[in-house]
Amino acid sequence: MKKILLLSDTHGHLDQKIIKYINGADEVWHAGDIGTTVVADGISNLKPFKGIYGNVDGHELRSQFPENQIFRCEGVKVLMTHIGGYPGRYNARVKKLILEEKPQLYICGHSHILKVVQDRKNNLLHMNPGACGVHGFHQIRTLLRFELNQGKIEKLEAVELGQRGSISASDQ
Repeated sequence: MKKILLLSDTHGHLDQKIIKYINGADEVWHAGDIGTTVVADGISNLKPFKGIYGNVDGHELRSQFPENQIFRCEGVKVLMTHIGGYPGRYNARVKKLILEEKPQLYICGHSHILKVVQDRKNNLLHMNPGACGVHGFHQIRTLLRFELNQGKIEKLEAVELGQRGSISASDQ
């Protein structure tokens, strides 16, 4: 069993609220728009870290992280990319990857909208953790946490970190 913390769209922001959830996870996955190597290094210094680059990530992060991650964890096949769409509205690149790879869990970021949707047609669960950074149009900072256990996705929880603009000195 592994406890997974799923982040996206940090845009260079990592505060104590996020670190508290990192400390409670076995692994941290980031669905792109990390923002800075300081954030990536900060996370990877605390926990095992898997990430992909997003559209705002520069050359340094793009050389460190791939566009897609396809892997197995606790018997669950995972496809993670930054921009890909939702069930019934996947972009062509992701649609092809889903058909070829047949993941049980498809993760993307980019929209800044927390969304979890069962895709019955492709027999997978789609997750977008929203955005936990302070830049963007989202109002509430969010992330997801869940457990993977013998091929099952369990104990999924959406976490609200507060208003995008309400970072206090103690959060930083």
